[in-house]
Amino acid sequence: MSYNAILSNFGIEQEQQAPDLLDVHTPIDGSLIARVRQNTVAEAEATIKKSQECFKIWRSVPAPQRGELIRLLGEELRKEKENLGKLVTLECGKIYQEGLGEVQEMIDICDFAVGLSRQLYGLTIASERPGHAMRETWHPVGPCGVITAFNFPVAVWSWNTALAVVCGDPVIWKPSEKTPLTALACLKIFEKACERFGNAPDNLLQVLIGGRDIGETIVNSKDVPIVSATGSTAMGRIVGPKVAERFGKSILELGGNNAMIIAPSADLEMVVRATTFSAVGTCGQRCTSLRRLIVHEDIYDKVVDRLKTIYQNIKIGNPLEDGVLVGPMIDAQAYDAVEKALEKAKADGGTVHGGQRVLTDEYANGYYPQPALVEMPSQTDIVKHETFGPILYVMKYTDLDDAIHMQNDVPQGLSSCIFTTDVREAEYFLSAAGSDCGIANVNIGPSGAEIGGAFGGEKETGGGRESGSDAWKAYMRRQTNTINYSRELPLAQGITFDVE
Repeated sequence: MSYNAILSNFGIEQEQQAPDLLDVHTPIDGSLIARVRQNTVAEAEATIKKSQECFKIWRSVPAPQRGELIRLLGEELRKEKENLGKLVTLECGKIYQEGLGEVQEMIDICDFAVGLSRQLYGLTIASERPGHAMRETWHPVGPCGVITAFNFPVAVWSWNTALAVVCGDPVIWKPSEKTPLTALACLKIFEKACERFGNAPDNLLQVLIGGRDIGETIVNSKDVPIVSATGSTAMGRIVGPKVAERFGKSILELGGNNAMIIAPSADLEMVVRATTFSAVGTCGQRCTSLRRLIVHEDIYDKVVDRLKTIYQNIKIGNPLEDGVLVGPMIDAQAYDAVEKALEKAKADGGTVHGGQRVLTDEYANGYYPQPALVEMPSQTDIVKHETFGPILYVMKYTDLDDAIHMQNDVPQGLSSCIFTTDVREAEYFLSAAGSDCGIANVNIGPSGAEIGGAFGGEKETGGGRESGSDAWKAYMRRQTNTINYSRELPLAQGITFDVE
């Protein structure tokens, strides 16, 4: 299928004459595939006002009815799964199977949110006062700003939007400047669901295309009470304080530097399969990508030799083609960061296997790296730094406590895992003395989380939670209600306050 055919499925029109156009290049070969108009700050401010007007209507629609709209969105996504999956691959470079998986994740969160729309439960609380009842209720907050990154251009948006909409909040979406086309496609899909729904208010979802100035407009606006931002820790250091300064709520999904501990009892066939997918999936450009492998000294050579063979023979190429497992990095800047990290690792005594740029004859303007396996003598500063690419640092350990300390001894705290068949080791890893990450797995890699659990991490990962479990509470405000159904007025804490 040609690039134009993929774009035409969503009626994405090429802008030619508008000012301030944004050029969109595919990382597959670096070619220009579209030009889209960027929004101005004035348009962003107008968008926020429209969202506030929409909120006044949508907050009063019963939650199960709001869930019906998301059910229809899930149906529309099912119809467009193949087309949207190809567009994801075209625009961000992940292989087509991963593109399909990302759209399936959108469908799954819609299903979750439909059920959630009838389960926005509060508590019934025992009152200390006779003739009184207490309860907790949850109400919509207002417009939710969603700022997404290029590596998951649609799934992360859907995590936020499916929940925000059933919770009663309109959404303003600013996608990455590197992946605006998937956002425009999702807007069209959402509009189809709204048309079928029949009485959705205008501007329930709005998309703003642009750079930092557009993001700052959303982040600084007191009329956007929730801001969900996915990206680098550096970005989070700006967004978090700015939203907090105006007493807004931020949901931060930032960097990850995820480790796998391989114990002596591990099933090594499972290990190499899980390691390979976790480390090279999306060309190492997942926040949950495996970046550090901590291997017991007794099995170190066996594990590393097996991985070297796999890394040398893994199929790299056009991510739209069948059988390809590793596609390109998003752009030259991303590849340059990988090169610099490998140079630093060598200077620190590391032995680098792979890492070179390949397929330069076929794709002169595409940046395809051979995934790098780097044996390190210790966990140096470069290992503790998240480089967003297919670099896997490998280190030895002797004692499990030392391995867990090494895993936790990084600024980030997103995802983690251990491979072991020893139940004591597994439970210890999951205990308070074990992994300090928001996600901790046993005998499964750190990437590829299901939507049923809350997604997010600690420390410099930002502390935010999206997707499943009780993440919905971030999109609502809690209210405690006390009802006096008696004819008396007893005070809490037994206070006596008689008025003559």
